[in-house]
Amino acid sequence: MVAVATDAPLTPAQSKRLAIMAHDGLARALRPVHAPQDGDTVFALSTTGAVSDTVTATDVLARIGALGADCTARAIARGVFEADSAGVAVSYRDHFDTGVKGNQ
Repeated sequence: MVAVATDAPLTPAQSKRLAIMAHDGLARALRPVHAPQDGDTVFALSTTGAVSDTVTATDVLARIGALGADCTARAIARGVFEADSAGVAVSYRDHFDTGVKGNQ
């Protein structure tokens, strides 16, 4: 589950478009993605506090969506990198012995 937030005023339709675009970040970071049994879901929201009638320009929305996808992919990669081993599930850092401080 992913939440993408922006302070740009978005209409409900624009929020939906942002979520669709940010969903691409899942495909960049996960293999396989969009499988029938997974729950890949992205929510998009505006932090302006109210539903907006103001339409954010299409080119601005396109940039926000592209950045949303980038941030989604980076957040997933960061989560994998920062995870700790748990029982028999070995973390990325422990498996590859990255030498990162605190992982020695």
